[in-house]
Amino acid sequence: MQFQKILVPLASVALVAAAYHYYSWPGVAVALGGLIMWLLLHFTRMMTVLKRASDRPIGYVGSAVMLNAKLRPGVTLLHVVAMTKALGALQSPPGTQPELYRWTDGTESHVTCEFWDGKLKKWELVRPAQSGESQTESTVSPAP
Repeated sequence: MQFQKILVPLASVALVAAAYHYYSWPGVAVALGGLIMWLLLHFTRMMTVLKRASDRPIGYVGSAVMLNAKLRPGVTLLHVVAMTKALGALQSPPGTQPELYRWTDGTESHVTCEFWDGKLKKWELVRPAQSGESQTESTVSPAP
């Protein structure tokens, strides 16, 4: 269970109650003003990320290798969308857990991310095999 879903509302109520206890109604006004400002900051960030993502194709990222290097467990889907500046291409059926999203770059390399409850659990980078380079590497011999 996610404790944030319970702790944030409880902390908000406790803040308003403490503000009333110590400062009466002016304290409640300041506490509610701070909570509303906090909510508006989060809403503005989400809208900014989604506006940037709306300008790019779904599932596209500039470099899948760089995205793979920047990812870490526990980041939110919104944070990954902010890093890629694009929405991920949904790979799993809608409304099921885990949610699988894929971002592909111009070289057909792609990163598939697995999200549980909106948090990144694991990811996988897949790079296409380039037959020309692998043959070149195997035929090159060291200089004497």
